[in-house]
Order: sequence, then C-alpha cells, then structure tokens
Amino acid sequence: MSDLRLDDTIFEDLKNTFSTISDRMDTARRTLKGADGSAVGASKLVEEVHDFADEWGYGIKQLGKHTQGAVKMINKIGDEFSKLDQDLAESLKSAQKKGK
Repeated sequence: MSDLRLDDTIFEDLKNTFSTISDRMDTARRTLKGADGSAVGASKLVEEVHDFADEWGYGIKQLGKHTQGAVKMINKIGDEFSKLDQDLAESLKSAQKKGK
C-alpha cells in the first residue's frame, strides 16, 4: 500500500448512517400514510390532515430515494479510492525498482 490512506471504516460508517436514514424515512412515510385524520373531528380538517400526510409521505419517499443514491455513491467512491490506492502503490514500487 502507498502513503495515501483512508480508513475503510469511514465508508462503512457513512453507508450505515445513510442506510438507517433511509429506513427511518420509510418508517415515517408508512406511519404518515396510515394516519387516521378522523380523530381531529371536522371534515375539512380531516381532509387537510390527509393532504398533509400525502404530501409529506411523498417528500419522505423522495428523501429515502436520495439517501439510497448516496449509499450507492459512497460504495463507488470507496471502490475508486481503493483502486487509486492500489495504482499509486504499484507506481511507487515501479519507481523504486527503476531507482535501484
């Protein structure tokens, strides 16, 4: 390995964080979707509660998709960094052999 180092746990921690965000967002979305607006009484208010739940449910679903995309990007960055690290190590070995 070369001097270029980045601890792999950084990528794992990021993936875990974003994965749990996605899971929590999905749980919140399902909870909002199942909200019973009839408990608020007036029919207009019930309608507003349902509209609110629908709009927030959609927004939360979109945030969940973006966090899943972030996890994929973190994986790609980790893979590319590892490849770059290997390439640099090989380059250093090659330069050392030429210098002898």
